[in-house]
Amino acid sequence: MKSLNDSYQLYNGVSIPCIGFGTWQTPDGDMAVSAVKYAIESGYSHIDTAAAYGNEESVGKAVRISGIPRKDLFITSKLFNPDHGYEATLKAFDLTMRKLDMDYLDLYLIHWPNPIQFRDRWKEANAGTWKAFEELYKAGKIRAIGISNFRTHHIEALLETAQIAPMVNQIRLCPGETQEKVTKYCREHNILLEAYSPLGTGRVFEVPEMKQLSEKYGKSIAQICLRWSLQMGYLPLPKSVNPDRIRENVDVFDFELSAKDVTLIAGLKECCGPTSNPDTVNF
Repeated sequence: MKSLNDSYQLYNGVSIPCIGFGTWQTPDGDMAVSAVKYAIESGYSHIDTAAAYGNEESVGKAVRISGIPRKDLFITSKLFNPDHGYEATLKAFDLTMRKLDMDYLDLYLIHWPNPIQFRDRWKEANAGTWKAFEELYKAGKIRAIGISNFRTHHIEALLETAQIAPMVNQIRLCPGETQEKVTKYCREHNILLEAYSPLGTGRVFEVPEMKQLSEKYGKSIAQICLRWSLQMGYLPLPKSVNPDRIRENVDVFDFELSAKDVTLIAGLKECCGPTSNPDTVNF
């Protein structure tokens, strides 16, 4: 059974801690600094942010004041949607690094494959972005490169020009939402699956079956979700600004769900609502 100190290994040999701390919707400023600092104190070494979240500066500040050496942390950020294309990507990466006040990133992701600004030329824009990603990776400024919200056709288009295949795909994976087609494709191509919104943005707490499983295992619904995510082979990215929940979300290594219950949770279709279609999002 894994522990918080365990990692997945990407195909390039880089180790990535098996649970990350998400910062989506965490406001920049004192709240973000406090949440990330407390997460690090609680044992998280993997912190996930993005240019679109608007809190990279706070994440960087929390890392600096945590007292933990930078080399002992795994920091992810993501490219903002308006910044696709080769030159724009290089500029955006420089801005992200200035905001984080770091010399390198552990993981950099294309946040969305088909932003509204590039809908008529998304393949070409992604190809240019990925060329920049590959150069930054080869220069040692990023230890691993990947994608987010990409479905199979987006990955296949990227691979038409890529020299280096993505190492990670961060997608919405939560009870009832397993995105079978793209997860199967990623596993066949040795692309690690990261699970954002692993608690279904809160909807999971109203699901009767999840309440029953919580009682059965003597664990919170959040802990059941995260244990399930790990047993599915995902890397979950729970987020919270509440210290008790931040601690609770990493206390998932002293129990195991039965195979039957893992299947039950996976089968709770749309219990957490639908996932956004990356080809029709309006941003």
